[in-house]
Amino acid sequence: MNRSLLETVLSGTRKRTSHAHVVDQLGKAIVSGEFPIGSILPGDPELAARFKVSRTVLREAMKTLAAKGLVVPRARIGTRVTPRNDWNLFDNDILTWHFECGVDEEFLYHLSEVRLAFEPHAAALAARNASEAEISRMMRLAVAMGEAGHTAESLAFADLKFHLSIAEASGNPFMRTVGGLIEAALVGIFKLSSPVEEKGGVDEVARNHIRIVEEIGRRDEAGARAAMENVIKIGRERVRGALRSGEN
Repeated sequence: MNRSLLETVLSGTRKRTSHAHVVDQLGKAIVSGEFPIGSILPGDPELAARFKVSRTVLREAMKTLAAKGLVVPRARIGTRVTPRNDWNLFDNDILTWHFECGVDEEFLYHLSEVRLAFEPHAAALAARNASEAEISRMMRLAVAMGEAGHTAESLAFADLKFHLSIAEASGNPFMRTVGGLIEAALVGIFKLSSPVEEKGGVDEVARNHIRIVEEIGRRDEAGARAAMENVIKIGRERVRGALRSGEN
């Protein structure tokens, strides 16, 4: 099973087959701008020598990058870096490369906007559709977020499990497909400013998530939607504050 975005970014480790290494290094080089949009990548002999891999491995890596929308091969021209609008930003590797290269407030703001478009509605659907067993599980996950001894990493994983459980309890299979974006947003929040670093931060996180489940348990769709919006907006403000304090 592939490591999740959260595991990869928080642990700082990645799989290291020859193919994965080439994809990872070229992907980061493109996202960072080392190979700018519209530029032609170096030829196969140069890249094969750079990464010490066969041309077969290199060609397979290029196919992977093309499938992610980062490059397009052109006969007699070479492999061109595509416009950013062509990139598959739902792809976990591309999201990981953004975080490894350094993300800004605008990038994280866009992530939070996508969350606000999906997750409050998922919470409302959960209030309508979730079974009692699912509600009990969500409450256990929310309460676990307030347990003593959390590290930034363990709280991030607990948070992710909670939000994915909401998506699953919505009853809409499409909601689960935005899990990568939820994960990316949580990576941004917890890498920049974890609630475990704030006095009472963990307790506040747990209370706010418990409130979501309480509204779902009451089958209050509007209440569940509002409670989820509150959690996302708090996370966005925490990130904004951390980024701006880092500029001073």
